[in-house]
Amino acid sequence: MIVLIYAALVGRQLRARGQERIAKMTKANHGDSLADLDDEELFKLGTEALDAKNYAMAHRYLYAALERERTPNNLSQYALALAAHTRKIEPSIALCQEAVKKEPKNSEHFLRLGTVYLVAGRKKEAIRIFRLGLRVGKNPTIVRWLQVLGYRKSPVIPFLSCTNPLNKYLGKIRTSITRGR
Repeated sequence: MIVLIYAALVGRQLRARGQERIAKMTKANHGDSLADLDDEELFKLGTEALDAKNYAMAHRYLYAALERERTPNNLSQYALALAAHTRKIEPSIALCQEAVKKEPKNSEHFLRLGTVYLVAGRKKEAIRIFRLGLRVGKNPTIVRWLQVLGYRKSPVIPFLSCTNPLNKYLGKIRTSITRGR
């Protein structure tokens, strides 16, 4: 469900050419067909399959791309496919974290890690990761995710909890003042 929302938020439309390529690859021999493709083509096909919600095919293509070259993009995209297809959350999180360590300035890795957390049902951690991703770089998909999830500003008085009545009322006042501008 969460990955479905991810595909909708990303807003990628599968082109007819990409759909035909996926259909051909599905019909082709499993062993020989992947050997003929280069890393970029495997990544592209895996991403298209992921956007088309064909998680098994995305898992297959992205795994083949990752086996050939362990780039941060391959790591985080494969982790998302792994979480969506097999629900193996811990390995997916570890792969995304490895991608973030290799490329800490790429907000796409934070987007994918946050989405994996959402697949796992860990909303608070996903929001925390999305916020970290926004610190790294402006990513419109992360902004939309935070809007969908109910993005909250930090408490006015940070040492008090969000549920404290003082923080609630001060937060309402802050919101009314900022909207009035």
